[in-house]
Amino acid sequence: MFAWYPPVRNRSACSTRAGVRARPSRFGSSPSSIRRRLISSCTFVFYIALFSHSVLAQQPPAATQRADTDPDTLYREREDINKAQRAADLWSSRLAANPRDFESAWKLARAEYWLGTQGPTAARRAALERGTDAGRSASTIEPSRPEGYFWMAANMGTLAESFGTRQGIKYRGPIKDALEKVLAIDPAFQKGSADRALGRWYFKVPGLFGGSKTKSEQHLRKSLTYDPDSTASHYFLAETLMEMNRKEEARGELQKVIDAPLDPDWTPEDRDFKEKARRLLSVK
Repeated sequence: MFAWYPPVRNRSACSTRAGVRARPSRFGSSPSSIRRRLISSCTFVFYIALFSHSVLAQQPPAATQRADTDPDTLYREREDINKAQRAADLWSSRLAANPRDFESAWKLARAEYWLGTQGPTAARRAALERGTDAGRSASTIEPSRPEGYFWMAANMGTLAESFGTRQGIKYRGPIKDALEKVLAIDPAFQKGSADRALGRWYFKVPGLFGGSKTKSEQHLRKSLTYDPDSTASHYFLAETLMEMNRKEEARGELQKVIDAPLDPDWTPEDRDFKEKARRLLSVK
């Protein structure tokens, strides 16, 4: 019933250097002496390895290891779904350790939204439900901040669209309320994301329940005042215009999607909308 865009990255084993540095055995050396030296050398290397492991365990991880434990870095590479899942797991652990951790709460909601739209099909509903809960938690922790409300609405919107009429009816009011709360707090949040999502809400909801193609167009055009290059806003506006039988205008909006530069923060989403626009233009 609804569709949303959050409107919107070995040590090697021991070497033979110790042996190279050691004096080579001379002709006529005792075999037992050689064996003792070899045993001593291997024992020394063994303890060096143990000591190195112990020291490394106490030191800050290397850059590559830090990247694997930094959820923000992992999320920037979310096109790799395993990295997106790892980011969500890290934020979830942090939130479990500190239920008042606002940053982890809203970022978990955002990550679960991605998993709920791009992850394995069988796991999407559970991800969106977790994202809804995380967004709700964030809005409770910091009721004067927009992030929790927005990502709660994004997750609920996709649940409503993807899992039947009952879900749509259940979430219709709460989605609109959350997005209007974002507008009241910060209309420019995430480059007009609340107007973008409300435009989509008015497009998807039947007129009997408050939907309106005219209001959809108004909100989407408002979102474009914050981000004229938004691929999501142009694409959603194209769909609204098609429903209003303004097909030439709609084609112009689709072309704007294709021509828009990639946003560094939303590159995966931009690519997706560009591909959708190309497909839609080819059949319209």
